[in-house]
Amino acid sequence: MPARKLQIACAGLGRMGARHALNLLTRTPRAQLVAAFSPDEKELAWAKIHLEPSGVKLYADYDEMLKHVGLEAVLIATITTVHAEQAIKAINAEKHVLCEKPLSTSVEVSQSVVDAAKAKPHLKVLCGFSRRFDASYRDAWDRCDSGAIGRPSIFRSQTCDKLDPSGFFVEYARFSGGIFVDCNIHDIDLALWYFGQDSVVKSVAAFGITAVQPDLRKYNDVDNGVGVVEFWGGKIAYFYSSRMMAAGQHDMTEIIGTEGKLTINANPMSNLLEISDPAGVRREIPPHYYGRFEHAFVTEANEFTAACLDNTKLPFKLTAAVQAVKIGCALQESLNSGKKIFFDETGRRIEKASL
Repeated sequence: MPARKLQIACAGLGRMGARHALNLLTRTPRAQLVAAFSPDEKELAWAKIHLEPSGVKLYADYDEMLKHVGLEAVLIATITTVHAEQAIKAINAEKHVLCEKPLSTSVEVSQSVVDAAKAKPHLKVLCGFSRRFDASYRDAWDRCDSGAIGRPSIFRSQTCDKLDPSGFFVEYARFSGGIFVDCNIHDIDLALWYFGQDSVVKSVAAFGITAVQPDLRKYNDVDNGVGVVEFWGGKIAYFYSSRMMAAGQHDMTEIIGTEGKLTINANPMSNLLEISDPAGVRREIPPHYYGRFEHAFVTEANEFTAACLDNTKLPFKLTAAVQAVKIGCALQESLNSGKKIFFDETGRRIEKASL
């Protein structure tokens, strides 16, 4: 008798959704992609070529897709502004949910997803922080957890995208929540992972510039941002995000402890190829985020599928997504207000008089 497969649907077939759908279709052996949704005609046209021949039922209505006979789970990769609404609908329809980050650009709305999931404890609900599934980051975590670098005290991390002159990220900024909520949300999540999920923020301060895409200003956003987060207990995190890298994607992290340091991807490379020509000796780097974390996304899909089928524990709690958005939103506010924001030892925001 063939092994049972998780009957899963993919909602959203855009830049990341199409990749998720293909991963579920061809690289997740214990899952069966049975349905896909998109309100966009171009995305559905793509799906007719790449998904429908494999038996995937296509839907232009999300609610109708949730009624697909036998559907057990939904991967949500739609526009950020509907992540929470669609996640809650799926949970209420008794479906397991893997939702792309962030759950929402709002702390309150993100919390509403957590609340919906708590009401259905038999369901698996996961926010897709892809770096937690990356082999190098997991290796670093294991070493941190074993005490190899002493007590992690300083954390530096960046998400730096290759410059896209098309204007895509300008329009994307209309609903992305800003560079700290969109880009640095991964770095923020990592800081909470390595410092401890119970870490409490003491203060945040952020700065930014529009070096190459001045139109971002109309959405109160920047193409280069720096944020500093101080945690109670003597820990500091430094975040950098950029939309103007010339060579390609460069996402890196340093965890500095009292007895050592761990660095992930300081010198990025697509593979082990070294090119020697009249311009010198060089290695190429991934052109985009997916190029760096492709295997992490595949691992994410497979581990989520296994948790649903085997009723095993997910790798991290959904509440982590709310913590990350809270910090990201505070950084974005600091960026736009020019003010440092403070919190007490319980994480409650407090006002301090300006000197």
